[in-house]
Amino acid sequence: MITTTYQVQGMTCGHCVNAVSTEVGSLAGVTQVAVDLASGAVTVTSDAPLTQEAVAAAVDEAGYELAG
Repeated sequence: MITTTYQVQGMTCGHCVNAVSTEVGSLAGVTQVAVDLASGAVTVTSDAPLTQEAVAAAVDEAGYELAG
């Protein structure tokens, strides 16, 4: 298992958390997504390494963007 934490900008409510969790969770190999609304941290656990581009695309699909 591989766990990586990303910073996401623009999340302000529970709906934001659900949208990001759903989109990132739909990526192949993802087994768990934990979102901390206060800090903007999204911790993703997966069976194999994910590309930052794939995670960024999923976050973008949810309507937000990766920081940095």
